[in-house]
Amino acid sequence: MAPTFDEVARSQYVSLTTFTKDGRPKPTPVWLAPALSGDGAYWILSQASAWKVKRIRNTPRVTIAKCDARGTVKGEAVQATASLLDPSHNDEVYRAITKRYGLMGRGFALFSKLRGGNKNNIGIELRTLD
Repeated sequence: MAPTFDEVARSQYVSLTTFTKDGRPKPTPVWLAPALSGDGAYWILSQASAWKVKRIRNTPRVTIAKCDARGTVKGEAVQATASLLDPSHNDEVYRAITKRYGLMGRGFALFSKLRGGNKNNIGIELRTLD
């Protein structure tokens, strides 16, 4: 039986696969946190200049799959759609990540912000296709 979007999204690490213009998959391991709004969306934080952000601008079609910290996929992928959040939501995305990942999330947020986080990062919102 195929996993659901929520089952995959609840794993500690998720392999986010974005697609190039010619359809080639490009997987990346990411942290994923439930949106603070509680509406079923999940958030990721990424550098605004990252290739995955550029690919999402071209096509919102993505897949997610359970994986380990190195990105080794541990289950079947599910289809999702991605959209880029306005940078004004970055603080909310940081809060969601620290809420989900605790001390590790706080450390991530601290070092990310020291490297210019709010200025250099962008939130990505994932939703199920169902």
